[in-house]
Amino acid sequence: MNEKKAVSLSQVIMTQLVLPSHTNSLDTVFGGTVMSWIDICAAIAAQRHSNREVVTASIDQLNFIAPIKRGWVVNLKASVNFTSRTSMEVGVRVDAENPKTSEMFHTASAYLTFVALGSDGKPTRVPALDLTGDVEKRRFAAAEKRRLERLAARA
Repeated sequence: MNEKKAVSLSQVIMTQLVLPSHTNSLDTVFGGTVMSWIDICAAIAAQRHSNREVVTASIDQLNFIAPIKRGWVVNLKASVNFTSRTSMEVGVRVDAENPKTSEMFHTASAYLTFVALGSDGKPTRVPALDLTGDVEKRRFAAAEKRRLERLAARA
């Protein structure tokens, strides 16, 4: 597969409303709920890029920066940063919006690795990224470095 795909073709913007069932006794969203939303958003981006079913291989550098309160709107943005032979790194940024004040808060960020699966359930090749701008090239280089660090830690 020599095909290249633009980053923009697989980007995802997902929106959630924080309901009482999403919150703890402090009226802030459970971290696990945010993790679930991040995983779903990133999986959609990986599926769009690969046109395959994908599985989450790892989540690293998930940083909770600020709490998200009941009634707020959560916006998740996912983008494929890097591709290898069968895997992809997807970055997700989570911002929360206070609908009463229109204030926006960066609340979490994460990097996830997905593996594309063929019809036999085994890892299969994914398209390379067609990097068009400086931001995409910088994200690719940073993701490549993180991949090497992950591989070294596994060895």
